[in-house]
Amino acid sequence: MMQSETTDPQRMERLLREAVRQIAGDGDLGRYIAWSQATIPAELGVESELLDGEAERLATMLGVAIWNATPRADNDWRPLTLSTPQSDEPCFCGSGLSYGDCCEPLGPLPELPPELIWGLLIEDLPEEAMQEALRRQAVPDTLLAKVAERWLEHDRPGRAASLLEPLFRGEIGDLDGRFEPALDILCDALDALDHWKKKQAFLLRITDEGSRELKAAAWQRFTMMFMDEGELDYADEAFEQALRHGPDNPSTAVLEITLLAARHDDVRARSRAQFWRHRLRRTGTVDAGLLEFLEQAMVDPQEALVSSHAAAMDPLLLELCHWIRSLSALPLAPYQIEPLDDPLASGAGLQLSLFPDEPFPSECAYPLSGAIGALLPSTDLRAIEREWHRVFPASKPYSTQLSALDDGALWDSDDWMRFLSAQPSAANSLDVLDDLATALYEHPESSLPWVAHTLLGPLYQRALAIIDTSVAATGIASLPWSAERNRPALRLLFRAYLHEAEAGREEAAAAVVERLLALNPQDNHGARAELMNHYLRARSDRQALELARRFPNDLLADLAYGEVLALYRLGQQERAARALSSAVDRLPRIPRFLLRKRIKRPALDDAGFTPGGEDQAWLYREAMRDVWEAEPGLLSWMKKRLTA
Repeated sequence: MMQSETTDPQRMERLLREAVRQIAGDGDLGRYIAWSQATIPAELGVESELLDGEAERLATMLGVAIWNATPRADNDWRPLTLSTPQSDEPCFCGSGLSYGDCCEPLGPLPELPPELIWGLLIEDLPEEAMQEALRRQAVPDTLLAKVAERWLEHDRPGRAASLLEPLFRGEIGDLDGRFEPALDILCDALDALDHWKKKQAFLLRITDEGSRELKAAAWQRFTMMFMDEGELDYADEAFEQALRHGPDNPSTAVLEITLLAARHDDVRARSRAQFWRHRLRRTGTVDAGLLEFLEQAMVDPQEALVSSHAAAMDPLLLELCHWIRSLSALPLAPYQIEPLDDPLASGAGLQLSLFPDEPFPSECAYPLSGAIGALLPSTDLRAIEREWHRVFPASKPYSTQLSALDDGALWDSDDWMRFLSAQPSAANSLDVLDDLATALYEHPESSLPWVAHTLLGPLYQRALAIIDTSVAATGIASLPWSAERNRPALRLLFRAYLHEAEAGREEAAAAVVERLLALNPQDNHGARAELMNHYLRARSDRQALELARRFPNDLLADLAYGEVLALYRLGQQERAARALSSAVDRLPRIPRFLLRKRIKRPALDDAGFTPGGEDQAWLYREAMRDVWEAEPGLLSWMKKRLTA
């Protein structure tokens, strides 16, 4: 029959669509056959490859095959099948010859699967006609997912769920991989309806009773659900099940790269991308788009995931992504720094109050060293910033918070993005970069690790480079938080620390905190707690002790009790005992939460904790009890000292 190896799939799909529309629009067999003979050879590009007359005969055979597979509204949505003529009967191609002397030598009439034509019809049928076809039960079960997807796109999740749920009420073990789209669309519909318990019960039933292909799909769903919830250990377990049931499923390849990227394990992600590329190419079924994704993931998994999700991402987010990528080509413009003469007025060198708006203490926590100052942008940059704040709708976060007081629906307008495109010099403004970080913090898609990698990483790198260049050029030692102009820079430093910590890059995160404390010794963000715990986990006890001494009488448990742990490890038990006594005076509930193997969790508040309260004690236990427990004799020593 046709030389399918030379036929472009897109051309064939276009031809099928035209043929189906021709049948639906006219319904006359003779005119349709004439259309097939005139159109099909040219559409498929085979005219020059065949002898005279042969192209028309082959076009007739394919045209009749399409006719026989096309459902008709005037026939209860069933095809009007044309019977094959007897050898001595007139050929249906209209040549006037008998079938035996005309088209019969070309072979039997090909049969096209009904699913092939229905797949095209579903996209084009008006809603009323679609409803009628469904009432007639004419749509193949394997394609009901396409109908449901159409309804879901038109915000009709209830109708989509009602259509698909009956598919899974019987023996679901009989449903093969062709029903995987139905599983996915039903889950999406249940999500849209906020029926998460129903979805979970459905997926659990699939994992127990479903076919191998559907079990793999259900475990893939569980993997993504656990990833979305940040439960990466559960996600690993679900992925292992997905891999076991679908070892050659291309979706499993993408899922593994996604899971490794969520763990920021780019080295292993690159290795597994190479493995999957080799494995799927051997099967001969690899999709060109998937192959391109795997090849990109072999170089940069995070970037590959951004590219693969681009079609579904917020266009404004993508536009910002392109702008941020251009930052590396722009030269840095360091700030000037205006010296501040009064350390107490500036707040430099003062110990942090747990509540940033409380009055500063009257004495410095440790001696001041070096000059202090406030960042001063150039005249041109100040003009850009004034214009920026006219178009950027969000307010600055309050105090040390990270969310805007009022986001002003900033992702609903592109005025600020057009401003950035027209003003590339805005990339040198810490004020602008700070606002962009806030905007990204508010956008739900930026929580995806690969989005954070592409957007936030370069943004923080540029901000830190501007800060370092400015400080190095002026010799200024401190940029106190109390100077309003320093807050964008210090907030960006703190965000950069969080970015590194969330990526699991502990050394890099600690280095950013050290820079933050050097520039703002008051530590308004409380980052010293995480730095102390990092030092102790790394057994850098002298650094931990030095940090504790910079903040005497601290009301953060990490500092107060971290000093005890550091002194004990250094063999200075008497000094550790004095530090313990001082810590207990300030925060007396901590020891009970450290010493007991099991203890009831108190009520917690997302807004923070009560200094000296049980909630603070619980949080410190969760963060550091394993370190205390691992130190030989430490908990016994503490118990003895407290009961003496």
